[in-house]
Amino acid sequence: MSNVIVRPVATDDREAWATLYRGYRDFYNKPHNPEVYVTVWEWLMDPTHQTRALVAELDGSLVGLGHFRNFARPIDGAHGIYLDDLFTSPEARGSGAGSAILNRLAEIARDEGASLVRWITADDNTTARSVYDRLAKQTAWVTYDLAPAE
Repeated sequence: MSNVIVRPVATDDREAWATLYRGYRDFYNKPHNPEVYVTVWEWLMDPTHQTRALVAELDGSLVGLGHFRNFARPIDGAHGIYLDDLFTSPEARGSGAGSAILNRLAEIARDEGASLVRWITADDNTTARSVYDRLAKQTAWVTYDLAPAE
């Protein structure tokens, strides 16, 4: 993991970020809508937008990404960091890039006074879950999605 550098995404990272983001969307069988790429990239480049990104760099190439944002936790009178997306390129799996991003998020949580870093993953995402189980505690919460009213 010592060769992995985790840093905020930068303007010059657009193409490499898009390649990683495409891989992430492929993993979850999401279609490649160019408008989504443009929208998310604009969010990441807008310092006033809540969504931020870290990238993992290995030997001069981007191999991982993490999109995250703050969220309120009224039950605790605190705020947390929500990790929306975490992806490591298949050829870099096992390099420590995913763990490095999670460790950097834990540092950001500490530095910003957040009470935790939270995320969800697919139940069958066993490769990622082996990393998550090593670094974090699985919760007992069940997740629901409610569609907007028609």
